[in-house]
Amino acid sequence: MSAYPLLERIGSPADLRALDRRELRPLADELRAFLIESVSKTGGHLSSNLGTVELTIALHYVFQTPEDRIVWDVGHQTYGHKVLTGRREAMASLRRWGGISGFPRRCESEYDTFGTAHSSTSISAALGMAVAARNLGADRRAIAVIGDGAMSAGMAFEALNNAGDMSDVNLLVILNDNEMSISPPVGALTKILARLMSGSTFNAARRAGEKVLGVAPPMLDFARRVEEHVKGLITPGTLFEEFGFHYYGPIDGHDLDALIPTLQNLRRLKGPQFLHVITRKGHGYKLAEADPVLYHGVSQFDHTAGIQCDKSASKLTYTQVFGDWLCDIAAVDSRVIGITPAMREGSGLVRFAQEFPDRYYDVGIAEQHALTFAAGLACEGYKPVVAIYSTFLQRAYDQLVHDIALQNLPVVLAIDRGGLVGADGATHHGAFDLSYLGCIPNMVIMTPADENECRQMLYTAICHDGPTAVRYPRGSGPGIPPNKTMTALPIGKGDIRRRGHRIALLAFGSMVTVAELVAQRLDATCANMRFVKPLDVGLIAELAASHELLVTLEENAVIGGVGSEVSRVLDTLAQRPRLLRLGLPDQFIDHGDQAQLLRSIGLDVDGVLAAIGRVYPLNS
Repeated sequence: MSAYPLLERIGSPADLRALDRRELRPLADELRAFLIESVSKTGGHLSSNLGTVELTIALHYVFQTPEDRIVWDVGHQTYGHKVLTGRREAMASLRRWGGISGFPRRCESEYDTFGTAHSSTSISAALGMAVAARNLGADRRAIAVIGDGAMSAGMAFEALNNAGDMSDVNLLVILNDNEMSISPPVGALTKILARLMSGSTFNAARRAGEKVLGVAPPMLDFARRVEEHVKGLITPGTLFEEFGFHYYGPIDGHDLDALIPTLQNLRRLKGPQFLHVITRKGHGYKLAEADPVLYHGVSQFDHTAGIQCDKSASKLTYTQVFGDWLCDIAAVDSRVIGITPAMREGSGLVRFAQEFPDRYYDVGIAEQHALTFAAGLACEGYKPVVAIYSTFLQRAYDQLVHDIALQNLPVVLAIDRGGLVGADGATHHGAFDLSYLGCIPNMVIMTPADENECRQMLYTAICHDGPTAVRYPRGSGPGIPPNKTMTALPIGKGDIRRRGHRIALLAFGSMVTVAELVAQRLDATCANMRFVKPLDVGLIAELAASHELLVTLEENAVIGGVGSEVSRVLDTLAQRPRLLRLGLPDQFIDHGDQAQLLRSIGLDVDGVLAAIGRVYPLNS
């Protein structure tokens, strides 16, 4: 007998809508159990998806998807959505090479109306869809499901500000409040209030009152103010009402008997609506409920026993190296400030937050603010260190240029996840940072080849009186233990790792290990360049004078990457050897195992050897 008899009947939301209402509760139980079992085998985001099971079912049950558009913010809460939209069997390939993505992708399903993996984009995108529907005369709804802290980003409020001024667009914003940060737990009163306020009687009365009182604008304004103050006594919706939305909630996001009637009422309403639901990350799986952070992003594990933390790992990750360094430098310099845009665990700041709470700032999902906040601190003599993923730094580019680099302020960027990150795929690969950082004046950019070099580069950065970036990859390095002693490196100087003949490999950061292995096979020279900016022009000139072929290796887009800057340096030399530039190709690289991805684009040892062999006779 099948463990998921109801779930196996669902091939599309149309099948879901054919179910009896009484079958939805057991369906939710099956979907939650399936997600726990499936994600424990593949890895992925777990606690956030367990928290949206009932909301996902209710949305597809009430709305005519895909005609009605659902845009999921922070796309890692969409596994249930994938299962209910025909991808249940494909979940076995989740986040694997050739398999389905862990985020919504337009090319994957017609039900994925907008690709989302960075946060706070849903309201803007759904508003665009709602305006398009209005202009086309289409009777469909656009729904933005925003949560997991995404409301802390300015872009969400920019969209609310714009949408609230459009009374003729049919937009529903659903705040999936899963951190209990806005409202206390809800009870019967708030549930009844939401259903009443979204119902036809209340809204008919609202419209009738507006019509009658419209002839006396002062009375209409007074009535609206009374309504807002009465609602403000028992709901937190005044802010959203001020934006121009009609606010409903908060309601229990795990109660289908509250969700479905409320959504049915809201689907009949016109104009911008805002529904506030309370959910719990990890809901229905006690281990995830107890520690939603641990179960947020998981590797394979035994879901009956739970995640067993292995504290005997032999290699430090670069993230751990950074976290330890930040605590060490903060202990000796009271001016050091740690800043993160909502990535305390991912960026390695847990210990720092505990040991230096008065110098730790989590600014929420607000990368732009994080950098300008750091700039302000730097103006006053502090030494701010911004811990940020490469892919998220893209969102604060103007602030980096205008507020930090232009003013030559001593802000340290600790850039995690540089290069290919693996299973999170194209939206999270740090593929462009060396390109977009390298063109900014005043920047010093470093790429460590190992764990110890990472620590020393971070120290070099904090000692430098100007903007600096230390860019390191996801995971562990070659296993070189960091020296406790911190020594500043000479800025703009590389290091020869191996002396050879004819061919010189100029490697940056994570590619140094690959370059050393290739150099051994070819009896070639291998240089750990260390600095992307300023480049070691003297070392490049030396290698150009003594070798027939120079090969640059970088885990960054080859177009506009460091290889291009090496080529520019060679243009100034009288003796210019042939140059081969290797890096990430001009395409968005899919998800999969990191080593597998590097192999697929020819940045492993065999791929580099093959690329060299195509342009240079290796057997002569």
